[in-house]
Amino acid sequence: MHTPATLVRGGTSKCWLFNQVHVPADRAELEKTLVAAYGGGDPVELDGVGGATPTTSKAAVVSASPEPGVDVDYLFAQVGIGTGSVEWTSNCGNCATGVALYAVAKGMVPITGDRTRVVMRNTNTGAVLEGRVDTTGGVVHHFGRQTVPGTRAGGVAVGLTFREPAGGTTGLLLPTGRAAEELRVGTVGPLRVSMVDAGAPVVLVDAGSAGRTGAETLERMHAEVPWLRAVRHAAAPLMGLLEPGLHPGEETGDAVPKVGLVGPPVPYTTTLGERVAAGDYDISVRMLTMNAPHPAVGLTSAVALAAAGLLEDSVVSRAAGGPTDEWLRLGTPAGVVAVRCTDVADGLPRRVTVQRAARLLADARIYVPETGSPQAA
Repeated sequence: MHTPATLVRGGTSKCWLFNQVHVPADRAELEKTLVAAYGGGDPVELDGVGGATPTTSKAAVVSASPEPGVDVDYLFAQVGIGTGSVEWTSNCGNCATGVALYAVAKGMVPITGDRTRVVMRNTNTGAVLEGRVDTTGGVVHHFGRQTVPGTRAGGVAVGLTFREPAGGTTGLLLPTGRAAEELRVGTVGPLRVSMVDAGAPVVLVDAGSAGRTGAETLERMHAEVPWLRAVRHAAAPLMGLLEPGLHPGEETGDAVPKVGLVGPPVPYTTTLGERVAAGDYDISVRMLTMNAPHPAVGLTSAVALAAAGLLEDSVVSRAAGGPTDEWLRLGTPAGVVAVRCTDVADGLPRRVTVQRAARLLADARIYVPETGSPQAA
């Protein structure tokens, strides 16, 4: 069989987008379809359209939303690499950037002058986001000059705003009730961590408490993955994130909570060879995406970092030298990503915005092996 799909670049991710009418509505059948299409049972995803990295093995299913005030719904899928499975519990801001451009380009949202607002609901988490797409001249653009850290390629400017991001998964910005606490994980620790739910559930490790800087190279971060995974698994039950059927002591998946290191700013060189001075940003950040170092920073993680920066004594505010204000500049491996908190009340930001770029790369028909056939095995 073949399935129509559109490949988009959103920020520093690539994502295949499917219209809901072209794929199974049943989640189990949809998972089989995506695994077969991506070659997800293969660790290099050679016989499929997957990119064999966490940032390029993503999908989203888009549909018109029945929710008043929302234009489109999208179901995000992190297709496992070599696992033959799909992770459904998280959201992806970079893919949401692509969804916003897609919705305008495919006529799901009418153009309104030089900027077109697209209100999106992520059905995995219930999060509502706004994308403000550059439609200068009242037309859809397929190319643009907006860049983001992590690539020199330009794209169509999309301002992405997370609305009411605090507590989207657990109901609380601080699921444990504390801005920071000690966490013991095997032989590492005690670690100072902040467990935050904004944009996504995230556990942020004070790099200094682990004998790290938070400005490690991507090569070095590969060696940090095993113990950071252990931090994720230790934090999950404390944050109320045990998966259905699991019991305390059993391991959760590797999507949430997201996990990473936070440290003070230091001079460093980006993956594109650009020098960044300590004064150019506020905190160093090194996050994982699934079980690999993120080449930049996931946008849902960026939201959590910005929200944590507003809190006295959090890992983020300590690294920044005190609670942050409207803007927080993140020093990532790819460069500096600025995040803006607005409409802050009682320490909770009602809106968190990141400037991104997106581009439609291809409209295609994906030839999908029938599930259960030798090619799909």
